Amino acid sequence: MYLEKVLCRNFRNFNEVLLNLHPNLNIFIGANGQGKTNLLEAIYLMATADSHRTSVTSELINWEQKKALIQLKLEKRNGDLKLACKLSGSQKEVEINDNPLRKVNELLGYLNVVLFSPEDLKLVKEGPANRRKFIDLEISQVNPYYHHLSGKYDHILKQRNNLLKNLREKRFKSGKNTDISMLEIWDEQLIEIGTKIIKKRIEVIKKLKILARLAQRQITNGQENLQIEYESSLDGFNEKLKENETAVIFKQNLVNNRDKEIKRGYTVVGPHRADLMLKINKMDVRKFGSQGQQRTVALALKLAELEFMKSETGEYPVLLLDDVFSELDSSRRKTLLQIIADKIQTIITTTDMENMEGLRNNSYKIYHVNQGRITERG
Repeated sequence: MYLEKVLCRNFRNFNEVLLNLHPNLNIFIGANGQGKTNLLEAIYLMATADSHRTSVTSELINWEQKKALIQLKLEKRNGDLKLACKLSGSQKEVEINDNPLRKVNELLGYLNVVLFSPEDLKLVKEGPANRRKFIDLEISQVNPYYHHLSGKYDHILKQRNNLLKNLREKRFKSGKNTDISMLEIWDEQLIEIGTKIIKKRIEVIKKLKILARLAQRQITNGQENLQIEYESSLDGFNEKLKENETAVIFKQNLVNNRDKEIKRGYTVVGPHRADLMLKINKMDVRKFGSQGQQRTVALALKLAELEFMKSETGEYPVLLLDDVFSELDSSRRKTLLQIIADKIQTIITTTDMENMEGLRNNSYKIYHVNQGRITERG
């Protein structure tokens, strides 16, 4: 899989940019604030149906314009594809080979990408929401039905939380226990969908932990072993439980936490409260790892993501590296460049070509980005 052409019209600070990309390595050089990340954002949007920088669609449109367009020509094993996204106000319209899609998230699965940016260091050192987002997006790109399940779970969770708040208010006013029959109905739905999400996460993490351990050893010359463990919020849960057994555990946890949830007004157990435990040589890297170790783990997770998608789809995704070379030391930069050389289409943004020390790709293109204009260096 590789991107052959990219067209951006009135997207962010671009008036019109048309690029013929190299199937291996594409390097975009420019000072900060010139539009390098805007290009990666456009590609990421076409893969995931969302921007990684904003949830407000109108912010993606050039401030002087009312509409924007992104078009990609994608080369895949089973043929070429043309993807398009039209932005207008708060609306997105998407097309595959000039055929409109009913829903924007139906884009998922056509173009797979892995994005690594300085913000991805949050994946290791900040809260559980970052790690849940990482695993959920990875699964969704290779299994769009999982994205549907996640959306359904979020809807059920929101409705259940609203009911818990209402029950809290009624209990506060009356001083008596309230009728929970409606809550039990939402419980059943939360358990049904939540259990499927948990089991799918476990299935993927089993594969991911092997790939991440290999990547970590490769980056550190065999000195560090990375362990990944799924931390469930359910008491009594373990990864060997079958789906129906997990559902029983889930239900018991909801019953046991009934009073606590009504007092707080929100759901305290479920896959929305899970986390990934990351350890290096049995040490919790989130709490005790150095900044260099945390960056290495984040990189290992992204490399594992590449290999996982390859194993699931038969093709490597497109790798988007947004100014990460300035965050990595010379050794890690060289290792990363060696890993991706001539096998993964990679789009790199950087402020300085000196960061590309160790480049071994046989062929590549270099572009200059200046005030929203992109020119290929001859």
